[in-house]
Amino acid sequence: MNLRQFEYALAVAEEGSMTAAAERLRVAQPSLSQQIGALEKHLGVQLFTRTPNGATATVAGRAFLAEAKIATTASRRAITAARAANEELAGELIIAVHMGLGARQLPEALGQLRRRHPKLQVTLYEEPDPADMERLARQGTLDMVLVHRIPAGCTFDVHRLGEETYVAVVPKGHPLHSDGAVRLEDLAAEGWIRFRGASLLDDYLARLFAGAGLSPHTVARASQISTAVRLVAQGLGVTVVPASAIPEGFEDLACPLVPSLTEPVLVGVRRNPGSAETAMLDHLNQQNWSSTELLRELASVRDR
Repeated sequence: MNLRQFEYALAVAEEGSMTAAAERLRVAQPSLSQQIGALEKHLGVQLFTRTPNGATATVAGRAFLAEAKIATTASRRAITAARAANEELAGELIIAVHMGLGARQLPEALGQLRRRHPKLQVTLYEEPDPADMERLARQGTLDMVLVHRIPAGCTFDVHRLGEETYVAVVPKGHPLHSDGAVRLEDLAAEGWIRFRGASLLDDYLARLFAGAGLSPHTVARASQISTAVRLVAQGLGVTVVPASAIPEGFEDLACPLVPSLTEPVLVGVRRNPGSAETAMLDHLNQQNWSSTELLRELASVRDR
């Protein structure tokens, strides 16, 4: 039994078939099947149920895969640590980020990291469900999180980067669009573009409504902020999103809210971080996290 077999089993579970997993791993399908069979023989359990349409993890398989994920992640970190000691950052850095958070700053920081350390790979978990976020953190899978609130049960070292300001997104030509700043109550009578129920952004909107005693009508739900903004642009309704998440070309739809709505931007870093986490934190700290400057930039586009 070896880590390569663990990686093969994880690939089969993620792809749902031996053939697709073999294609992703660039190995011959018979060889992959043979390795999975050898692993099952060694463990004395069946990890997958084979069907004409693919392969599905059994109960025993799911239990094994959860631990296999931890083992392969630890293996990659060990390789990264060894190479970092030789001044070469390589391996994989795993980051989870809340929806829309740092939508402008995070890609810039990752680009800088890539140019400086081209052998270092980055995996992003964008907007995992709260339960998934906690599970990933508890299992030790995550190296860093970019969040408004550190998930329960996590033991990250926390650094504050700045704050995120929320803005209303209103269609062009709407009476509120010409009023400048708008109140949440002004938007209550409008149809709202909401987000998937399990998302933290939709939970934030629900808490805003409840706190203001509002019950706005939902006309659509989107899983991505960029989609929600485009729906607003077509006149389907209004929404509220982080200012930094407004996609390029739609800045003129953003209206400041009064009173302003802000949340802290936090980065959580695993205890005793390695060189990769430290380098990423340095690049994040170099970004502009000033909500005032971002709102000024959006206003200048809107007033043109």
